[in-house]
Amino acid sequence: MWETVLPPEALVMPAELARVDELLDDPVFFEPFRPFFDPGRGRRSVPIETFLRMMFLKYRYRLGFEALCREVTDSVSWCRFCRVPLGGSVPDHSTLKKIAKRCGPAAVEGLNEALLKKAADNKVLKMDRLRADTTVVPANVGYPTDSGLLARGVARLVALVATLHVLGLATRTKVRDRSGSMRRRAHDIGAWLRRRTDMAKQEVVAITAEMADIAEANLAEARHVLANAKRGLRRAGAGASGRARATVAEMEVLIGRLERVVGQTRTRLSGQTPDGTTRLVSLHDPDARPIKKGRIGKPVEFGYLAQVLDNTDGVVVDHSEHVGNPSDGPLLAPAVGRAKERAGKAPRQVTADRGYGEAKVDDDLTELGVGFVAIIRKGKQSAARQAAERKPRFRKLVKWRTGAEGRIAALKRGYGWGRSLMDGLSGAQTWCGYGVLAHNSVKISGLIAEKERPPGGPGPKKERPRPAGNSPPPRPEPPPALPISA
Repeated sequence: MWETVLPPEALVMPAELARVDELLDDPVFFEPFRPFFDPGRGRRSVPIETFLRMMFLKYRYRLGFEALCREVTDSVSWCRFCRVPLGGSVPDHSTLKKIAKRCGPAAVEGLNEALLKKAADNKVLKMDRLRADTTVVPANVGYPTDSGLLARGVARLVALVATLHVLGLATRTKVRDRSGSMRRRAHDIGAWLRRRTDMAKQEVVAITAEMADIAEANLAEARHVLANAKRGLRRAGAGASGRARATVAEMEVLIGRLERVVGQTRTRLSGQTPDGTTRLVSLHDPDARPIKKGRIGKPVEFGYLAQVLDNTDGVVVDHSEHVGNPSDGPLLAPAVGRAKERAGKAPRQVTADRGYGEAKVDDDLTELGVGFVAIIRKGKQSAARQAAERKPRFRKLVKWRTGAEGRIAALKRGYGWGRSLMDGLSGAQTWCGYGVLAHNSVKISGLIAEKERPPGGPGPKKERPRPAGNSPPPRPEPPPALPISA
């Protein structure tokens, strides 16, 4: 009824949304979600086509879940795109979060596989040249310090103990609230660091040692509370509430992570540097790690290493996220193998930066059927290798590789890769996967539309020819003025 009242102009979607709408209108995109829902049990959930299209809008236009629901409610074209009837209710933001977390990286990986297969079936997935590069996807954490992690961990422990007491667990086991002492010492560290003297550094070390002692005292008391709370849960049996069980589980995890932070602090106080591959930089995101990529403005970043493999059209044919900072070389051949399986043929040419420059990498790519590999080797090379790297074909492909930096910048600037707002490695894989899905949907839908455009149809506007030189074309002479009649 509403569609008959509104003017036709209000029902037209933008060109990009119309192309993506036609691309996603395929039952193949429902299959990755099928294992996570029971067809006969439970309440009815949000239609998957609505969820999928709302996630596209979220990552395409960099919106939060709450802002996304507001914008879809206010826009007629977005409602039509999301298959929400006019006058109907838009799904709540909490429902979208739960479905995204529940389905996780497995669902979004299946979506990207289906999208690339559809591109290959439409013969718009080029495999003539592929380029690879790695980047850091920052986790949703602040700059980690030992004192800050200790202070936050103690404050969280005290809050969880208070929650357990309210729920009737371990009520007679008391824990001293030392969060105020930790905050004062953390503030003192900031004041001393502003002095930038040797005595200030010694004072900071002493205060950090005091904070580690306080955290250990709180941990000892929290273990007694945890043991008594578990005993209370066993006595309650099936009558225990779900919130009580969840709080006990959260407290057990927090105690383990805070113990790791105390161990890291003791290691640093002894004059050693904690191992970066196992260092805990966040209490809520245990998989994030410190990563050095040689950036001047950010010498150390905290998050996950991500590899991107794209083609000449800018379509991301493979991406992967990893904990820590593994070597780049072993990551390339598996990525090219996955791209070969999706497209049904091996790429003709592959290039990457010097971080991948190993003889084994070239051999692995050759075994996969790659015709030409252009990767500058690490270290000093022989005269024959230097001559091979100076050939025009090699140098041309290496120059084309620099565009991978722009592809990564586009993903970070426009598709959410600038910071992962989901915790853990699975959260980062889910977050980055939906960003790649939105990016590839725009690219592939445009390529399909361009392929289906009839010959001689409307194309991009051509600029008018300009005269030689840098001067603008001359302006036409104005028409002569008409005589004024008496």
